[in-house]
Amino acid sequence: MFKAIIDSNTYVSILETRHAEELFNLIDANRESIGKWLAFPAFTTEVQHTEMFIQKSLNRFASSNGFWAGIWYKGKLAGSIGYLYVDRGNHKTEIGYWLGKDFEGYGLATKACQVFTEHALTDLHLNKVEINMATTNIKSKAIPERLGFKEEGRIRNHEILHGEYLDRTTFGVLKDEWIHR
Repeated sequence: MFKAIIDSNTYVSILETRHAEELFNLIDANRESIGKWLAFPAFTTEVQHTEMFIQKSLNRFASSNGFWAGIWYKGKLAGSIGYLYVDRGNHKTEIGYWLGKDFEGYGLATKACQVFTEHALTDLHLNKVEINMATTNIKSKAIPERLGFKEEGRIRNHEILHGEYLDRTTFGVLKDEWIHR
């Protein structure tokens, strides 16, 4: 299974069904902060939901169409990162990520995105990695900017969350840009 050591305190590893309770507890404890930007916490109301999510991720991994990994920091599950899909025809993928509130500010999401970007462009032989987020999510936008991704555009009223329309900003990096950054 996929596992990458980031530093002496941090690693990312594919989520397995044995992580379902730990993942659920992290989501449950951070329901408000994660749910401010993402819809899934509202629908993740019991451990069975995280079990189903992990099984779906493992199936996607088995079919080479993306997967989700946990971000571990000092032995604790801190958040999650994943390839939402792998588009082999167009040689691209999209990375999604989130962290529990207690784990923000350590650079964990940035480091995990760097590992996932490198893996996608080198090991998976893709040409492009995209990261999308709500335009007003300043903390999340800082990650692709730090890593040298280019802002590619904005989709107005992309989704409704908590009764409000949110615009979405797309960032992307090409293989050549990543190699020469």
